[in-house]
Amino acid sequence: MQNSSKDPELQEWIDALKNIISEDGNERASFILGKLASKLTELGTIPNYNLTTPFRNSIPVSEEAKMPGDLFMERKIRSLIRWNALVMVLRANKSDDDLGGHIATFSSSATLYDVGFNYFFQGSAEGQEDLIYFQGHSSPGIYARSFLEGYFSEEDLDNFRREVDKPGISSYPHPWLMPEYWQFPTVSMGLGPIMGIYQANIMRYLSARGLAPRNNRKVWVFCGDGEMDEPESKGAIGLAGREKLENLIFVINCNLQRLDGPVRGNNKIIHELEREFRGSGWNVIKVVWGRQWDPIFARDKQGKLQELMDAVVDGELQNFKAKGGAYTRQKFFGQDPEVLEMVEDLTDEDIYKLNRGGHDPYKVYAAYHKAVNSKGAPTVILALTTKGYGTGSREADNTTHQVKKLTLENIKSFRDKFDIPVSDDDIEQLPYVRPAKDSPEIQYLLKTRESLGGPIPRRRQHVKKLTMPDANIFDKYDAGSDGKKVSSTMSFVRMMTDVIKDKKIGQHIVPIVPDEARTFGMEGLFRQIGIYSSEGQKYKPEDADQVMWYKESKDGVMLEEGINEAGAFSAWIALATAYSNYDLPMVPIYLFYSMFGFQRIHDLAWAAGDSQAKGFLIGATSGRTTLNGEGLQHQDGHSHLFS
Repeated sequence: MQNSSKDPELQEWIDALKNIISEDGNERASFILGKLASKLTELGTIPNYNLTTPFRNSIPVSEEAKMPGDLFMERKIRSLIRWNALVMVLRANKSDDDLGGHIATFSSSATLYDVGFNYFFQGSAEGQEDLIYFQGHSSPGIYARSFLEGYFSEEDLDNFRREVDKPGISSYPHPWLMPEYWQFPTVSMGLGPIMGIYQANIMRYLSARGLAPRNNRKVWVFCGDGEMDEPESKGAIGLAGREKLENLIFVINCNLQRLDGPVRGNNKIIHELEREFRGSGWNVIKVVWGRQWDPIFARDKQGKLQELMDAVVDGELQNFKAKGGAYTRQKFFGQDPEVLEMVEDLTDEDIYKLNRGGHDPYKVYAAYHKAVNSKGAPTVILALTTKGYGTGSREADNTTHQVKKLTLENIKSFRDKFDIPVSDDDIEQLPYVRPAKDSPEIQYLLKTRESLGGPIPRRRQHVKKLTMPDANIFDKYDAGSDGKKVSSTMSFVRMMTDVIKDKKIGQHIVPIVPDEARTFGMEGLFRQIGIYSSEGQKYKPEDADQVMWYKESKDGVMLEEGINEAGAFSAWIALATAYSNYDLPMVPIYLFYSMFGFQRIHDLAWAAGDSQAKGFLIGATSGRTTLNGEGLQHQDGHSHLFS
């Protein structure tokens, strides 16, 4: 980046841009820059700045929505949640059992969850709750909040990862093991993002058909920056952008570390994700720096601090937290004498305490507020945090993900940082801390959730029953085919078509295909029930003069997901669990080419079982096929049982 003070022509352009913003607003300035960029592309040059913005917060300080609550009370509560989550894992590993668990993930994301619980996550008291996909490794923190609310006991927490014999709580979100609590299984990693995207799309689908009004309901997906390398994590972000899923919010905890080391040591994961999501049509909100950085940025009149911010790589950002303030002063600020002067009034300890955006509730609140009020596109929030935040010498080191035990010194450091009321005499016992129910802290916690519609997570277990179709629908199938050869696939498709026409249950039946409808003889359904499209059909299909023409409509019933088995199956899961998440029983039928449609989604099939999904999986053309010319995959003799 060239310094504008040494380039008069550049300064003129910057002054002109400021004048346009002042006189006509940001939208006019953006329009003009877009036209200039278009002219640049006409001349054969592609602008390199469109998808990545400077490494700072997306929301200027002057435009931040102000957090209305009691910051000090909320910090007390958040600190207790942090402590109890930590203690739960430490106690589980105090014996020889070494049960495992994760400390570092929730330590980095506690504020991201806390602000959501305090201000944004809607409960189900006056309607249908927000649907939240919690990052699996953060489960100890979610349990710790429910413990303060009184839902879990100390005995429950002491049986973390020992849920076979009740009481006990599961290691990760598992609806099968905790059917009254968890809604969505999000481990293995990568499942939460793709299931969340299709959940938001199904929410729109059900609303478009008049079956379940969407209103202002949101789908929140919490995930980690390392998790985004899973193909499923980003594989459907294009669909979310294309469908303009404004009911979808991703919160990516960018603590810069995965199990073995940095996520992107030589680059910036936040910039990489910003490019990919913005290019797919998402709103991108970066929450990089906390309030303590604001006065330092205000001194950066020439943009020199910003130049260093844009240049530093994630491996060094990790070092700045792992190696302390003196290292940061020398290796970061010390790269430019003028930047170094900006922090000359700060001690090394002050520099170390310069907070990252994901740990600052004010910055997180402003981002969430903007996200829930955004229209016309999904939103992703990229929050910079520190892995193992508050764990003393284990903070930001390369092994922090696996940490299950801490030294007494580190436990005391954690206690002191978060002002936990545990004495030196008691600390080795690792006591849980829960104030009395009538204490100011617990009352604040309970009233906050009451105002938002009640506690979460909670899973709806009661199921409305569907009315069975008329039995005579099936008479012709009982009578046989009169000696004619009929494939089982074709017979099923005919039966499904008849049931869809039934007035009692028909609207609950949803066929889902990953671009194989014609293979299975289902093309007749195109015209009969239509293919769901949020935009309707803006073109005249090539086969419009045919009986079975390709009909898309806003109230279409069939889900045609394209060559996308994982997406089709994720849509199936969302509908197969609608009885719980929408209080609306649906009967989704996923018809797939057995060879490809099933072997690619085994992990999602496990998630479906964990979710207690209810629907039909139909492996068409199962068994050894006759397509010998198509190669070994078509000849490997998949069994009917496997398919």
